[in-house]
Amino acid sequence: MSRTWRWAINIVILSILLACLGVIYKLTVKPPSFMLNCSSELFNRQQSLEDNKHYLLVDLFSKDGQAQINYRYFDLEGNSAGSVSMQGQVNSIDLDNMLYDISVKTKQEFPHSNLDLAPEHYKYLSYVSSLNLNKKGMHNLSVRVLERDEGKDFAVVLFQPSNTVCGCRLVN
Repeated sequence: MSRTWRWAINIVILSILLACLGVIYKLTVKPPSFMLNCSSELFNRQQSLEDNKHYLLVDLFSKDGQAQINYRYFDLEGNSAGSVSMQGQVNSIDLDNMLYDISVKTKQEFPHSNLDLAPEHYKYLSYVSSLNLNKKGMHNLSVRVLERDEGKDFAVVLFQPSNTVCGCRLVN
């Protein structure tokens, strides 16, 4: 066997070994887990400020690539005004841009007993997510960290497509 053939065989074997190492690495690396506890004040500019003011609490949990998002709405007295719970998976994490892409596969809604009194944000989130789940079977949402203070475990986060900016406590 000539020296050229030996080099070719060695290069092929080395390439296969490197490809196997890449596959093993990709299969064993788990997406980072994270947990955010967020809050935001909501109001409807179409109505008087005190008549339709609500608070939104958003809890986002992610572990082993799975994600759960809970939107909980409250009126000024602290009474529940509805909630939406979504489950799905984390598609990608772009650490350079602090962007988390999540695909929601299922959701449960717990509306206020009088839907007319539910916050407009709740109605919009319910509509958009139902539309996407019905058409494609999946509702994509993104979470972008706009500002972060590691020392205080605090971040300002934008949730899309609901256009919600929240202050969040980072839980490790």
